[in-house]
Amino acid sequence: MNRNLPRAKRHSAFTLMEVLIALGIFFMASFAILALLANGLRNARALQRKPVDAGMVAAQLSLTNRVTEGVETGDFEDMYPDYSWTSDTYEVSTNGLFQSDMIVERHSGTPAVESTMSILLYRPDSQPGSRSGGVSPR
Repeated sequence: MNRNLPRAKRHSAFTLMEVLIALGIFFMASFAILALLANGLRNARALQRKPVDAGMVAAQLSLTNRVTEGVETGDFEDMYPDYSWTSDTYEVSTNGLFQSDMIVERHSGTPAVESTMSILLYRPDSQPGSRSGGVSPR
């Protein structure tokens, strides 16, 4: 049918092979861009992980008016499920000055000390410690 038409009236179109090659190139480029985007998002998420700081334990301890000597332990519950903290509090002077040494440890993977901190707390209303003639629970 088309053989009898003049050359100007023939419709030019893509062949099936050309369309398949174009679709193949399009999908290869699309998947390459998606893989690059996924890697970028994964790297951004890894950079946003904030390390656990012993300052959170120190802030909680500083809210109390009375300090007792001894060792306390705890965890960060749902906020940081694989981390726990240990606090060792003792009197360093006879006037109500206490020192608290805090350690934050990670339990997943290789157990490691993540953060340490020591603070001094002046709490004259606290029970006398071992320096003031009180009994130490150690």
